[in-house]
Amino acid sequence: MKKILVLIMIFFFSFIYYPNLAFSQSQIQVSKDKVLQYAKPKKPLKIKLHRNKNGEYSWDITGENVEEIIKADKRLRQFLKEE
Repeated sequence: MKKILVLIMIFFFSFIYYPNLAFSQSQIQVSKDKVLQYAKPKKPLKIKLHRNKNGEYSWDITGENVEEIIKADKRLRQFLKEE
């Protein structure tokens, strides 16, 4: 019991004599970048590739950005023409 009391007193007096050891929020600086705060992560495109009995391919592309869907469709068409 005496050891606990002595430890508490040492702890208490250490903060009185050494205020730099105390945890204060003024020492912690947090900077928030507003650009990163409002940036939404891009959701990836989802491509479902289908193959029929004749060996022909078709696909379903879903996503949020129309331009990316069109680019993916063009790339798939070019890739399949090369083979």
